Amino acid sequence: MKRIALTITAICLLAMGCSQKNSTSKKENKMKLNAGIITEKLAETKAFYTQTLGFGVTFENEFYLLLHTPNHEAEISFLLPNHPSQQPIFQAPFQNQGVYLTIEVDDVDGIYKKLKDKGVEIKIDIRNEAWGDRHFAIQDPNGVGIDIVKYSPPTEN
Repeated sequence: MKRIALTITAICLLAMGCSQKNSTSKKENKMKLNAGIITEKLAETKAFYTQTLGFGVTFENEFYLLLHTPNHEAEISFLLPNHPSQQPIFQAPFQNQGVYLTIEVDDVDGIYKKLKDKGVEIKIDIRNEAWGDRHFAIQDPNGVGIDIVKYSPPTEN
C-alpha cells in the first residue's frame, strides 16, 4: 500500500512539474500590442486622450508619452520625432494619414452624446452598419481617425 501511495505521489508531482513547464512556455508566447505614433504634438495629444476620452497616463517624460484606456486593457504611446535617444527607425514623424484606432465600448450612444456635449467634432455621425456595428468617428490632434464602436451581430433581414 505504501508503494502505491508513493507511486501516486510521484505521478502527481511529475504531472504538476509538466503542467508548470507547459504554463511557463505559454507565458513566454504571450504578446501585448502597444501602438505608437511619432508626433510633435505631445501636449495636445495628452490633453485630447485624457480629457476627451478619459485615458490615464501610464508614463511620460519630455519626449515620450504612454497612455492607457480607462480600464487599463490597452495602451498607446506617442514619441517626439528626431529625438537623439532614439534610433533612426523611430525618428521620422507621422504624416497625419493612413492610421486609425478602434475603441470598442459598451455604450456607444452614451459616449457619442458625451463627446457631442463637449463640442468634439464628429467626423462620421453615429450609424448602424449592415454587419452589425453601431459606431461613429472622431479624430485626434495628429489626424488619427478614431472609430468608436459597439460590436453587435448582424441582424437578419
